[in-house]
Order: sequence, then C-alpha cells, then structure tokens
Amino acid sequence: MKQPDILCIGSFLWDIIGRSSSSMRAGSDVPGRITRLPGGVAMNIAMTLNNFGLTPAALSAVGRDLEGDELVGEAARLGIITDYVYRSEDLPTDSYMAIEGANGLIAAIADAHSLEQAGTKILRPMSDGTLGSETTPWSGLVALDGNLTRDLLADIATSPLFAASDLRVAPASPGKAERLLALVGHPSATLYVNLEEAGLLCQTTFKTAQDGAKALTERGVHRALVTDGGNPAAECLNGDILTAQPPEVLVTRVTGAGDTFMAAHIASEIQGMPRQAALERALNAAATYVSGETPS
Repeated sequence: MKQPDILCIGSFLWDIIGRSSSSMRAGSDVPGRITRLPGGVAMNIAMTLNNFGLTPAALSAVGRDLEGDELVGEAARLGIITDYVYRSEDLPTDSYMAIEGANGLIAAIADAHSLEQAGTKILRPMSDGTLGSETTPWSGLVALDGNLTRDLLADIATSPLFAASDLRVAPASPGKAERLLALVGHPSATLYVNLEEAGLLCQTTFKTAQDGAKALTERGVHRALVTDGGNPAAECLNGDILTAQPPEVLVTRVTGAGDTFMAAHIASEIQGMPRQAALERALNAAATYVSGETPS
C-alpha cells in the first residue's frame, strides 16, 4: 500500500445539499437543485489534497450499510486510502444536510453521531503499529476536524500518538468551534477558522482577520489562519502576521469552501511554497471552489 502523505481524521459522510439561485429566508419554498455527494470536513480536505496530487488516508467511522459501502467505494475511487476507516456494524453512516441560496448558507444540520460514538476506535491504526504507536508515533501531517468530540480532541492534544505530528485543525462549524479550545497550547497545532469562529474561541468579536489571528496566537495557538469571506485573510505565526486579499468571484456554493482553503494551504506548504504564496494560493483555490469550479 502506498504511504499516505497526510492523515485526514474526522467526518466522512454524505452531503445532501439543496441550492437555489434565489435569495432565501426562513420558510422560503423555492425551486432549485438537490445533490448528494461525498462530504464531511475530513473528506472534503482529502478530496482537495488529492486534486493537488497528494495521497491522503482517512481515519473515520463509516457504517457497514449500503450508504457506507458506496461512500468508501467513492472515496477509494477518488484516490483516498480507505483501509484504515473504522467500519461499524451497529452505527449508521453519517450525513449532512444544507440549504444554500443566492444570499449564502440558509441552514444546515450535521448528523455526525456515529463518528462521535466511535470515539478512539478511529485512531487504532495510529496505536497498533499500522501507522504508528506510542513509542514510534506518526511523524507527518494530520488534518483534524471539529466533528470529533471535545473529549477526543483533548485526548489528542496530550496523546503520545500525536507527539511528533504536524496538526492542522478546522472546526466543523461555528457551533462546534469551541471544541478546538482543547488544542490551545499544543506545540504544532495550526488552526484554520473564519472570523466568527475566531471570535467564539476568544469570547469576543473581531473586525478583521488580522485581529483574530493575532488574538488566537496570543491566547496560545501555535499558528492561526483566519478567513473573512471576500475580505482580507490573515496568518499569524510567532507574532509575524501576513495578509492577503481573496479574488472577487461570483459565489455559487459555500459548503466546503473553508475545507478547500485549508487543504490548498497544506498542499502548497508540502510543495515548498513560502508562507505568503501559500496563503494566496489557498485563497485562490477557495474562490475557484465557491465559483463552482474545481480547484487545482
């Protein structure tokens, strides 16, 4: 089996997305399109990494149901290593449902209960010698998503299994952003958040991504990347702050944009780009994605 370039740990599920070209509000009933496609933060990151020529491996929980078989098969077809996925006999495959209008995301519900209930079982390959152990931990990149429970994220923050890892972390949504507080102080954790999530983590609000990134590192985050829609994004590392302006594009979808940004940034750094170029490339990839194209 090919050695993975990165481990993507978290949600692998089915996205059911309803999109309309009309502006919407609560109670709107409009024509549009409904699609089902592989999704979840970890899956989205893995798919984008594969688009950039990297080989990701999935560590997640997927049911032994028809939906799970189809999902694992589709992930493998997309070039993601699925051999390490925990397949549960009694837990269903997770799913996510969202409604998007011309005015952005209207509402979404994430059903990641199987991932949460599986807990540490998804990490077995990192402890049983398959991908590492406590004495010889995985020493490469790890993408974590905020669909993991607060307790599991706290365990990861102190676990010898991750002592040598380069952790890249994203919240699943603003509603789960505070789970990432468990990783504040971790010596290698890089947080990828939007401006709202940065404010939730710091229990305040920020006017700019630059302010949010600076405050997160002052709070103890090793490195922070903060996006703010079409406004400038920022990265802060060791007190050094970079900013970049996203390109203007027509937005046709929003679900998965942050995951695309994170994956493109990781891929750019793996490929040796300097920090400013990596930030700009990631913003360009996210803009391409929200415009309806495939980033590359």
